[in-house]
Amino acid sequence: MMSTIFENTQKRTKVPFRYDIVGSFLRPQRLKDAREDLANGKITSEELTKVEDEEIKKLVAKQKEVGLKAVTDGEFRRSYWHLDFFWGFEGVEHVIMEHGYFFHGEETRADSARLSGKVRFNGHPFLAHYRFLKEIAGDDVVARQTIPAPAQFYAELVREENAKEIAKYYSDQEELFADIGKAYREAILAFYELGCRNIQLDDCTWGMLCDKNFWSVMAGEGYDVEQIKKLYLDLNNSAIENLPSDLIVTTHVCRGNYHSTWATSGGYEPVAKTLFGKENVSAYYLEYDTERAGDFTPLKEVADDKLVVLGLVSSKIGNLESRKQIISRLKEATSYIPQDHICLSPQCGFASTEEGNILTEEEQWEKIRFIKEIAEEVWG
Repeated sequence: MMSTIFENTQKRTKVPFRYDIVGSFLRPQRLKDAREDLANGKITSEELTKVEDEEIKKLVAKQKEVGLKAVTDGEFRRSYWHLDFFWGFEGVEHVIMEHGYFFHGEETRADSARLSGKVRFNGHPFLAHYRFLKEIAGDDVVARQTIPAPAQFYAELVREENAKEIAKYYSDQEELFADIGKAYREAILAFYELGCRNIQLDDCTWGMLCDKNFWSVMAGEGYDVEQIKKLYLDLNNSAIENLPSDLIVTTHVCRGNYHSTWATSGGYEPVAKTLFGKENVSAYYLEYDTERAGDFTPLKEVADDKLVVLGLVSSKIGNLESRKQIISRLKEATSYIPQDHICLSPQCGFASTEEGNILTEEEQWEKIRFIKEIAEEVWG
């Protein structure tokens, strides 16, 4: 029998798994070419969908081949991890801003989401996407749906010139919050009806709040951080209240992941009590691949019934980390959270936008194999 680092640890048979993923994968060149051909009028949207279907089938097969127990469609049908989902709601339009988000060394594309009416769920393109994923994934793995968190949606709606549009449709902020929560909850239940039992909320807002300098630029001086934390918490919790008991909802806290660059830094201390103690999710996927994320001390605030997936392996670079150092950090984390409540993953997806991070597809899969090997060594 294989010896393990952590003794007497129960085998994980549900989300999150001991070795896990965040969601997005590098887009194959064939898919990138097809999207460009559509933009240039060389192919139809139906022809693009055929390419997407074929590439997603290959991706799911590869995820199963490397031993993953939860699979995604790699976000292959999206341009962005968040905006494509927002655009699928009624009352939301696709707009181009004067500039994108500024990461360290790069500027993102300038697309955004702005209100064009009241926010409503009236079906959603992602439902057909999930139906396809569920059919090809089979019953031996979890078909995971990743969506941006409600708090992230609100953060986009109040961004710069977007904010002035809100008053055209909402005289009361509380009505907007209620509509966001209702639209999200109806979307989540629609995924559930298709057989989805794992929803992941991707959320950069908490990472922003951890970085005082970044957030002061976004929100301006004099912002009330406690009020913002409560707002984000209420938005997220209202969307996931009273869901079916067999639907597992988790949160991934992102700090920016664009073309191997990053947006925010700072430890989790400013948000730990609110996020880890009060958000009604089952687990947190946390970026911990560099010192920018701080130490593990804030994990002591994680509620007793929740798990933490430590993103100790970077999806931004192709080089493998030190196996010894990863194992050491896993052991270090047990000073703040029980060993049975810890799992391992990359710090983020490999392609939060269609540009993707700067590594090869083979390096991407080697990262996944590396995580799996470490998890098997640590937990058996």
